[in-house]
Formats: sequence, C-alpha cells, structure tokens
Amino acid sequence: MARILVVDDEQSMRDFLAIFLRKQGLEVECAEDGQEALDLLGKTSFDLVISDVKMSPMDGITLLKKAKPKYPRLEFLVMTAFSSTADAILAMKDGAYDYITKPFKLDEVKKIIDRALEKRRQSQAREVPLEKPQGMDFSNIIGQSAAMEPLFERITKVAQTKTTILITGESGTGKELVARAIHNNSHRSTKPFVTINCGAIPAELMESEMFGHVKGSFTGAIKDKDGLFTVAAEGTLFLDEISEMPMHLQVKLLRALQERKITPVGSTEEIDVNTRVIAATNRTLSEEITNGRFREDLFYRLNIIQIRTPPLRERKDDIPLLVKHFIKRACKDMDKDPMQISGAALMIMMSYDYPGNVRELSNLIERAVALETTDQIRPDSLPNNILERYVTFPESAEPTKEIIDFSQPINLDEILAEKELDIITRAIEHTNGNKTEAARLLGMTFRSLRYRLKKLGVESDQE
Repeated sequence: MARILVVDDEQSMRDFLAIFLRKQGLEVECAEDGQEALDLLGKTSFDLVISDVKMSPMDGITLLKKAKPKYPRLEFLVMTAFSSTADAILAMKDGAYDYITKPFKLDEVKKIIDRALEKRRQSQAREVPLEKPQGMDFSNIIGQSAAMEPLFERITKVAQTKTTILITGESGTGKELVARAIHNNSHRSTKPFVTINCGAIPAELMESEMFGHVKGSFTGAIKDKDGLFTVAAEGTLFLDEISEMPMHLQVKLLRALQERKITPVGSTEEIDVNTRVIAATNRTLSEEITNGRFREDLFYRLNIIQIRTPPLRERKDDIPLLVKHFIKRACKDMDKDPMQISGAALMIMMSYDYPGNVRELSNLIERAVALETTDQIRPDSLPNNILERYVTFPESAEPTKEIIDFSQPINLDEILAEKELDIITRAIEHTNGNKTEAARLLGMTFRSLRYRLKKLGVESDQE
C-alpha cells in the first residue's frame, strides 16, 4: 500500500485530499507546511508527496529543494492555482514529477497520481541494494545498479582462475578497474599489477617494452632490460587497447600465451614466465579480424572468458553515487570546501546519455567544481552540450522579475498563459514538433502536455 504525504496550509484541502486518497486504498498523512513535512519525511518513508506551492513559513518549492536531494526516489506533485503555473514549472525543474492546477478534476488527479506511483514502483525495483559476493573486494568499482550484477558475478567466478580474460566495452567504462578487481581478488594480489596501453607506445618500442631486450640488440640498448612480462612475474599484465598491437607482435604474444615463454629482443634464450594476461578493447575484434588487423588465433586465445563493462547509459541509477564520489575527489584535489549538487543539476545529469561514459562524467564534475563559486553545483555550471537540450530557468524559486505597467488593469491569467505557451512552444520547436520528446524536456508526461495545450486553446481533442 503506497504512502502519501499531503502538504497544504488549508485544513479543508488537506481533509478533502485525505478522504479522496484513502478511498483509493492509499495510506495518507498530512502536514500544514513544508517544515512539518520535512520532519515527517525524516521519521517515516513515503512514496509520494502532494504539496501546495504557496505556503508559509516554508513553501512547496523550498520543501522540494530540501527533500529531493535527501530522498531522490521520492516522487513529488505540486498544486498551484492556474495563475501561478510559472512556480509549478520551476518545481518540475527541481525534480517534481508533475503539477496539478486548482481547481482540479478528481479523475485527472487520480491519473497523475497513478503515473507518479508507478514511476516510484519502478524506482523501488532498482533501489534494492546489490548484494556483492561475500569475501570479495570491489572497493575500486562504484556501482550498485542491476546492470552491474552480472559484472560482479563474472569477476567473482574468474578471479581465482589462471585463465586469460578479455574485457570488452566502450571507452570510459572502467575496463582497467575491472582488471584490477580481478587481480585484487586473486591469489596474485600481492604480486605486481602492470598495465600497458598498446596504442600509446610506438610500434618499434613495443616489443622491447613487453618482452625486454639484451645489451647491444639495437641502437640505444646500453644494458639489459626486463620486459613487462618479466616485471609482472607471478602477477597480472593488463594489455589495454589490445586491438592496436602491431601484427608482428601479435604472433609473439600468441606464443607467450601458449608456451608461457618469452624471448627478449636480441636474445636466443627463452625465459619462462608465470604471468596472467588480461586484455581489453573497445573495438569489435571479429570486425578487426575480417579487416585483417587482428589475428584470429590470438583472438581465440584471449577470448577464453569475456567480460563486458556496461556503458553508463545502461546504469544511470549509479550516477548519484558516481557524482558524489567525483565531487568529493575534485574538491580534495582543488583544496575546495565540500560541495553538494542541486536537485535540478542532478536531474539534468541523470537524463544525459554520456557517450564518453564514466570518464566523461568524471571530467564533467571536475569542470563544474572548478567553475562553481558557491557550495553547490547548479545547472549553469554544466557544459552547454548537456544544457542545450533543456529550457532552463533561474535556480532560485523566485521567478525573474520584469517591468509590468500597472497604469491600467491587467489580465494576470492571460499574461501567465502566454508565458506558459511560449515555453511549451520553444520546447516543441526544439524537438522539431516531437511532442513526446518536448514533454520529456519539460519534465512532464505527454498527457500533461496535451492537457496544457488544450487548456491554452492551441490543440483540440481531435488533434
């Protein structure tokens, strides 16, 4: 049974909504202002808050701004008079699911509440903490979303084996972190973990780096040098961007994996090696084989066990955890006081798909911390490529003031309706007429957008 918190400074409205909601089979508690609501939220859990905007001493938008960062899965509906829809739009910018205009129709209110509770149920399904395998150390990997469960399970299964592993995934998804987690949870954890980026070293130096060389084997070889296979003896050698390895070295790597022996450059003596190899790539190696850039026999030797790292767009529930971690790290690195992130900024970040994955998110937070002069990261600290998809509003709950001519009577409803229509029109134009996408950008449902358009007289039921 869902629990609803009704917040309104009018006793009659609280009683009316409580009776209506209880008839729907819902548990209801009431508060007469924002502060009382915050106190109740701290004592018990709720699924949905329905709050009036205009209240004293703490209004509904202030309540939303204070509660949403603490209870990010809690859904909010705000109630407002039609003449104050600008406040409601600001509330949606700060994370409200939708708004209800007074006077309202009960059947419409019920539909909006049902949708908000369904969204809450979906969030709860993702809220169940991920139970990581007992006795395993995953401290270097941040994530508790459902998309991470197969990753943790696979690491647990392969960590204690001697098998060569291939880690696949897009750039920035943390393939090296996965390799380190495998090493840290293996019997090799006390031995070296050595990493080499196969695309960052010139081809003529790669062989010497990996397999070593003897004195005089080439110009500049003034003494014997151990290769990384030897440096990582009894430990783990992580070959990042394996697809970039030159073809002639792929042959030598294949033999090292098969025979557990290497031959330094300029030497005729083989050296036994007991080094586990973990390789990683952001390319599709089957395509590289087809195009003649990667050896098929080496692929099969590397691909005994494959682990895929999910892109950030598949694990968005981890974004708040990652943001908190990156903010703390950036503030420490820059000697800045601890910062928080506003509900509006987090909402925008949660909706972005991050083609650069976790690495892009990390860089984004570092940039925001560097630019922000307050103790909170706000939307205007985010880069334009994220903000440009949104109709942005002031961070303050107070609407921007403008000059109004009161020398003669004005029609307030007409003025506010015109502003609402202007914002909606801009969103629809931004999406090239796609109203479903426009509704998403405005933080409302498609039905809510159509309802507003009909109320503003620009769309009929038939349309």
